Amino acid sequence: MSPNAKGALLALLAFGIFSSHDVIVKILGGAYAPFQIVFFSVLLSFPLAMIMLMRDSTPGTLVPKHPWWLALRTAAAVVTGVSVFYAFSVLPLTQVYAIIFATPLLITILAIPVLGEKVRLRRWMAVLVGLAGVLVVLRPGSTDLTLGHLAALVGAVGGAVASIVVRKIGAEERTAVMLLYPMMANFILMACALPFVYEPMPIDDLGLLAVIAIFAWIAGRLVIAAYQAGEAAIIAPMQYSQIIWASLFGYIFFGETIDQATAIGAGIIIASGMYIVLRESRSGASENTPVLRTRSRSETGTTPRLSMVMRMTGKFPGISKD
Repeated sequence: MSPNAKGALLALLAFGIFSSHDVIVKILGGAYAPFQIVFFSVLLSFPLAMIMLMRDSTPGTLVPKHPWWLALRTAAAVVTGVSVFYAFSVLPLTQVYAIIFATPLLITILAIPVLGEKVRLRRWMAVLVGLAGVLVVLRPGSTDLTLGHLAALVGAVGGAVASIVVRKIGAEERTAVMLLYPMMANFILMACALPFVYEPMPIDDLGLLAVIAIFAWIAGRLVIAAYQAGEAAIIAPMQYSQIIWASLFGYIFFGETIDQATAIGAGIIIASGMYIVLRESRSGASENTPVLRTRSRSETGTTPRLSMVMRMTGKFPGISKD
């Protein structure tokens, strides 16, 4: 088996596990507020995060060098986590994924003012086509837009903001700092909200929360292995396989069927995203590679960001802005 084929298979497995993670979030979202789910997800992720942080040999303290940029990233991660978890609980899985898939398009746009990225006409056309796909999914005027749709959009924007900030300060800020602050903020803020929304959880549901943390960790390690095995231009588009998992899991567990508008819109978004990925895989096409490298999941501040773990473990020493 070729390295690219091995990497693609590992990535497909990883995103299948990520989708299973999201199914559990949706199941729990039917009974508990997103604040409570996020709180326990972060709490149960701390041991795994600490193991990763123990491998960080970079000298320095936990005082950020870019406090305002880090505050923006932290706020974006917190908002994204709550928004995405809520969206999964009230919308069909395929709709949530279709909207979140717009995140790489938004990263491309944000890279212009934040990173000084030059986006040429073809990539602008791809971005506009992708955003038109989002409108096809939402169908404004012909269907009721709910708080869940707004939450998914906020999640896409928040994920893009968090990602672009990492690219802005990643070369100078310690990985441990960028990992810990969003997780700690999520833990503290969700703990403050918990008394107002808390519902007692039986041991079975606590077990599901533990599975969420474990699935996120396993899937993250598989994505890292995929990038180690194959080329980023092959691995990055594998994230779009989640729409297939979402269709399958949505039908099996929730009786959901993908409607025509969502299917068409998702196809448009995926096609535009893949075009940008392939375009940026060409040498010199993108100075800062705002979408391609180690692209995987939206930043939620509930689990360690994969690109940071890659850099921390020394597997990808050349990664500095992702």
